[in-house]
Amino acid sequence: MELHQIRYFLAVCDHGSFTRAAQFSYISQPSLTQAIKKLEDELGGELFTRDRSGCLLTPLGRMVEPNLRKIYKETLATKAEAIRFTRLNSVPLRIGMMETVGAQRLGPVFAHYRQEFPHIEFELIIGMEADLLKQLEADLLDLVISAPTQLLAPPFESTLLYTERYVVAFHSSHRFNRLSRIELKDIQAEAYLDRLNCELREKLKAVCQDHEINLYASYRSNSEDWIINLIRADLGVALMPEYTLPLNAQDVQCRYLANPEISRQIYAICLPQSRKKADIKALLASLSYL
Repeated sequence: MELHQIRYFLAVCDHGSFTRAAQFSYISQPSLTQAIKKLEDELGGELFTRDRSGCLLTPLGRMVEPNLRKIYKETLATKAEAIRFTRLNSVPLRIGMMETVGAQRLGPVFAHYRQEFPHIEFELIIGMEADLLKQLEADLLDLVISAPTQLLAPPFESTLLYTERYVVAFHSSHRFNRLSRIELKDIQAEAYLDRLNCELREKLKAVCQDHEINLYASYRSNSEDWIINLIRADLGVALMPEYTLPLNAQDVQCRYLANPEISRQIYAICLPQSRKKADIKALLASLSYL
């Protein structure tokens, strides 16, 4: 049984006809037909029945399809891991980072990991959680670091990294800098900077409604950098995850939000086959010390 035979078989399954499968696989239809005929001879029976509308799996075809699909996927994963092992300088470790997750906690871990494994390159892809998870499923990413509002269902595997509280961020000259405690109700009198990509946005709206608090958004942005720059310009205050703020920024100050306290959890998310890879194992071990 050859890998290309399995690939052509799966192409017919996915596209519903030998003609479309051949076009998708960039080979002639006779070559695809011959490869599947050899696979049928090896498995001892026909895998497809054909009619004018296309083709359907036979009972034998339906039986072997899940196993052949699994074999093909695992073979590709093994080849990719072998390539990474032999060409570490050119095949980076691909990490998807949700755009609202800051580097304050993760940056030092990545730096330590690179010291331990200097031959491994990092490729950090910043994006929205839904897009990153799609890339993870398509094997375009090895790991996603995100803050899901609820635990993800299989096949995703999630490892809790840390919990971070939300803070009220403001310019160092703001009156909040004289307070030791800031409640949600204190913010409604201020110009509010609304983070459009906040994953707890709906939860925050519900909390405001429960407490009869109205936050007037003077500015809105889907960029964390822009929100921080607006704070630096003293144009308002924002609710932000504590580790999203730049470290040691003298012009940006913060206090933990009180009454109510709000927090989120940061997870490393991968697929079962990725967790078995040596470089992913080592990275997860480093992240476990957060």
